[in-house]
Amino acid sequence: MEFKRARNEEQRTERRRQILATAAAMLTETPVAKLSLNELSRRIGLAKSNVLRYFESREAVLLELLDSEFQEWTAELESTAPADDGTPRERGDRLAQLLAASMAGRPVLCDLLSAQAAVLEHNISTEVAIRHKHAARQNMRTLTGLVRRHLPELDAEGASALVETALLMAMAAWPCSRPAEALRAAYASDPALAAMRMDFTEVVRRTVEAAASGLLVRRGWDAAGHGL
Repeated sequence: MEFKRARNEEQRTERRRQILATAAAMLTETPVAKLSLNELSRRIGLAKSNVLRYFESREAVLLELLDSEFQEWTAELESTAPADDGTPRERGDRLAQLLAASMAGRPVLCDLLSAQAAVLEHNISTEVAIRHKHAARQNMRTLTGLVRRHLPELDAEGASALVETALLMAMAAWPCSRPAEALRAAYASDPALAAMRMDFTEVVRRTVEAAASGLLVRRGWDAAGHGL
């Protein structure tokens, strides 16, 4: 791909979009840890120094991509109408399944989330950090609002706690559910060890179910939907 120098804001915006799209495509082939700025530059046909005209670092590229992936995920979730039948606990269980399955269907999002604190939020400027955290704050608000539509029995604090639980478990479970080749071979060779392999969707679903049930009880709702 050959690029000419971007000479106005529209062209610069398009160049940034192309860089992000290329990074997103690369992440369908390779994990975050192996995506290098050199390879990204080669894929888009730009010198590394020219990529750095648009993003200050590899991490800045990936943080913006994380924000975009998160927005697409919440938009997908918002298109799913919340069920109004069943007890609060039953609706909480359905919400847990929805969150777990939808995240499992977005491996790029999960990979970026799992690398966020330890990798992506390093090697960035304060300006990039502020922009990213404002976007993350808005994404969290959107997701908290969605949880409250599915579980109106939870107040804003409870819904926010459920969102935090789901995301933290996803961040921890994703890399554990993607074992290295040696571990995959070990699991395949011994049924007793195979039982230790983590199923991402299942562990996130169970954790969110338990958290939702606990939060409902702490806010005065029993399993049948009666106030305590």
